[in-house]
Amino acid sequence: MAKIELLMPKMGESIIEATILKWVKKVGDKVALDETILEIATDKVDSEIPSPVGGTVAEIFFPEESVVAVGKVIAIIATEGSEPPVASPAVKEPDIQQTASDIESNIAKIQSDVLIPALETVSQSGSDDRFYSPLVKSIAKKENISHSELGSINGSGANGRVTKSDILNFVTNRGNISSTTPAKEINQPVYSNQNSTSSPPKAFTSISGNTEIIEMDRMRRLIADHMVMSKQTSPHVTSFVEADVTNLFQWREKNKNRFKEKYGENITFTPLFIDAVVRAIKDYPMVNISLDGSKIIVKKDINIGMAAALPTGNLIVPVIKNADYLNLAGLTKTVNDFARRARENKLKPDEIKDGTFTITNVGTFGNLMGTPIINQPQVAILATGAICKKPAVLETEYGDVIAIRQLMFLSLSYDHRIVDGSLGGSFLRRIADYLEKFDPNTTI
Repeated sequence: MAKIELLMPKMGESIIEATILKWVKKVGDKVALDETILEIATDKVDSEIPSPVGGTVAEIFFPEESVVAVGKVIAIIATEGSEPPVASPAVKEPDIQQTASDIESNIAKIQSDVLIPALETVSQSGSDDRFYSPLVKSIAKKENISHSELGSINGSGANGRVTKSDILNFVTNRGNISSTTPAKEINQPVYSNQNSTSSPPKAFTSISGNTEIIEMDRMRRLIADHMVMSKQTSPHVTSFVEADVTNLFQWREKNKNRFKEKYGENITFTPLFIDAVVRAIKDYPMVNISLDGSKIIVKKDINIGMAAALPTGNLIVPVIKNADYLNLAGLTKTVNDFARRARENKLKPDEIKDGTFTITNVGTFGNLMGTPIINQPQVAILATGAICKKPAVLETEYGDVIAIRQLMFLSLSYDHRIVDGSLGGSFLRRIADYLEKFDPNTTI
């Protein structure tokens, strides 16, 4: 009886648009509640978008490969009892009241904006069925790239689609390599690293035998912009403490096999760190805030972001919502699930937004400490260093003794506009206290 608008969803901090990769459902198709209706891609994650209601796809407003702003209506879903129109999957059915002059104007515009540039871009030597975005076609026309050259480019996008980086890389290579070199050889990477577990960047230009220029991918450009913006926005201060986590370390070593048997999950140090951070945030809620001009926004939810490295070398931060409601088993399951799906590029848009505090585990890479950059609009971020055996002085009833202990550095970067040294230092010390006072008799 009703027509429901399907909006391009918000997919995290600083993301304002997404690309429609594939319409899983077409106009006239039935769709169930929460059934996937389309696939989208952003600079951070590729996602499947479920239908908010059950019904029939009545209208689709954007074709595949369209870049659409967050919040825009991308489709109409007719619920039971309404009469969905039969329309093209990519084009909205025109209003029957539209005048003849409007129709003629639209046809002329399509010919001018799409058909003519496309015909001018490729030569008459042949045709292929590959999809080329308007931007790629525009660059091809400007650079006088023939049909055969365009077809020879190895696309790095979905289904071999030629991206902006691919064609710009081809243009640069074409100007630096002899014309006798076959086009397909021009676009092949010469970079190799047999010891690397991740794929090398696909878009690069070899200038000489000693220099290479590697084109940033979209995600890396976004990260770069976000990091620069954070440093320009917040005056960063970093405090450090060293924590004795011997009890925690020994408890994990003793119980990790039993934990795996009981819950089916490998327990790492990350959920133990998150648990301590959550406790400290409850003691110091003014760290769990954001700043809007001169207004302090205190967050009641404790949503912990965990920085995860991707196989590409980029970074993504899935967010554990309401982490204070999860026990150690729940935190472990969530951390492992996010880490696995981050590596597989299967995180959902809602899982990388609304964080209130972030943890980055630099100890994973053998680093003792770090000075992390704040994940805006948050006001603090914690870096956890590697746990190392060190001699330490212990106070006993018989006097001071030197013993081998498991020690680690914690570093907290915070926004000095709103978090002063007293609050930042006290909060960091409280995290260390919770880690040091971990009960070695904690039951699983």
